[in-house]
Amino acid sequence: MYSGSEDNTTVVGGTLSAIGDSSYLLQDDVRKGTDSKKTITSKGVVAQGPSEVCFETTEYMDIERPFVVTIGKDGLISALQRLDQQLRDSGRAYILSRKSPTDWIGKEITPGQLGLINHGGLPKILIRPGRYPGFPLRNWWARNWCGTKGLSDTVISFLGITVVQVSQNQAAVISDPQNHIFVIKNAGFAAYAIEGSYKVLAVVDQTHLPTAIKDHITGVTLGWSEEVRMQSSTADGKKKEYVVALFLNIPANNCAILQKGDHLQLLSAGQHYITNPNVTLRGLYTLGENQIEMPTKDIYTRDQVPVSLTIYLKWQLMEPMKLATHGYHTPYDALRDKTQSILTQIVSHLDYSSMVKQRSIRPDNTEDANDPSSAFLDALRTHAMDDLLLAALEYGIVLKDLAVIDRQFKGDVAATMDKLITRALQAQVEAANVDRENSNRIKQEEGALAVARVKAQALNTQADAQAYSVVASARAEAQRLQIEAEAQAQATRLAAEADAQAIRIKAEADANVVDPFAREMELRRMEIARIQAFGSKTIFVPTEGIGAQMGNVMAMSMAAGMGADSRN
Repeated sequence: MYSGSEDNTTVVGGTLSAIGDSSYLLQDDVRKGTDSKKTITSKGVVAQGPSEVCFETTEYMDIERPFVVTIGKDGLISALQRLDQQLRDSGRAYILSRKSPTDWIGKEITPGQLGLINHGGLPKILIRPGRYPGFPLRNWWARNWCGTKGLSDTVISFLGITVVQVSQNQAAVISDPQNHIFVIKNAGFAAYAIEGSYKVLAVVDQTHLPTAIKDHITGVTLGWSEEVRMQSSTADGKKKEYVVALFLNIPANNCAILQKGDHLQLLSAGQHYITNPNVTLRGLYTLGENQIEMPTKDIYTRDQVPVSLTIYLKWQLMEPMKLATHGYHTPYDALRDKTQSILTQIVSHLDYSSMVKQRSIRPDNTEDANDPSSAFLDALRTHAMDDLLLAALEYGIVLKDLAVIDRQFKGDVAATMDKLITRALQAQVEAANVDRENSNRIKQEEGALAVARVKAQALNTQADAQAYSVVASARAEAQRLQIEAEAQAQATRLAAEADAQAIRIKAEADANVVDPFAREMELRRMEIARIQAFGSKTIFVPTEGIGAQMGNVMAMSMAAGMGADSRN
């Protein structure tokens, strides 16, 4: 099984696991010689077969190796000092220079840097900041200044010295002098190769792997991967690249299946890498729900009419180990064959007429109770769903839904029936169009009637308003005339009363005149006023006494004369 150190947790919270190339450790059952067969679950890693094979390997840095030191919390300089001490203890040349820095002239090394010197083909490292002068001449005799490197650089390689420091998200793939491939993560090391060399093949960002692995059926992203390759020279001098490490980033609710020989291993979600050439990636799977529309091959009804179905499948993979054990790469591949077989059995018991009436095949579809074939078809649907459920469970799949969403009949009988069905559908469409037109006309008439009602109501309202206006105007005119008549009568009455009062006052004034001359003068003035009023040619005839009678005689005489003249 795979292994991972407990502190290999990245910033994204995934677990780093390694499948390396060390010797395989067997479980207790294998050591005891038992022949047990266990099931692999997502919580435990148990191989399936007559014996259990452990995929776990030992970390490269967990084994003590000569001239290889880890970089701990005290940093790179402390690791270089420990490496230098190991070389001294073994009687080999040291790597840390004993030169002392100055502050006035020479090659400058700032804090945070290392100085590199080539001393006759052997590496020397300056770890103290300052200036290193070129005098006296013995300071640089047989020595070459090779520049500086940063203390926090990811990779430092100089004349056999290899320093690798990686952060939390990084992982360095390295080949040691014996061509063993190992991975350094969340740490670092410093090494000096006496024979051969340490090669840093790649530094991988484990949270952003470049290659996306997708299910070619559903399009679901199953994870991401990156292959690290190494060049090797063959006997003919040609260089070829070989895959030496595989990195995987498996998202939540997904998993992977590893294979070593005849044994399988379940790999849960997280960040993993494989360096063992005997362990291969069988496939990646998703444990979430999936759905797809799947066309079937031609199926023949009981009366030999071919039909092609389009079915809807919805499933969830619960036990990937069962699916991988049966040799299927995707759950769809396993369901396709079983679904085709079961639907073939169902359709072979149905007539063409029954298939035409059937709109779908699923357990919750109900037909007319008066149809004699309804109970038979319902039983077939239930039987089909049960068979598919049992078949899917054999592959670790839970089938959640199955439906036939489309069907296409083929052959001469089907073509004839399609024409009849097309005609019937056209008649239905035409009838629906006629009903729609009638409905539109009725709605138009109803709309016109509603508009007429609104207009009539508006006219009635306008007539009522005009009548009210006429009545109000007439009432106002009558009241005006009444007020004017009353005002005029009041004015006439007041004028008459005023005249009568004036005449009375004047009469009283005349009655109070006792002087005869004054009376005579008043009579003369009245005579003058009367003549002025009627004219100077007016003859005043007395109406009383003898003068009045004489006037009547004269009028009668004149009338008689005028009548005689008219007769002549």
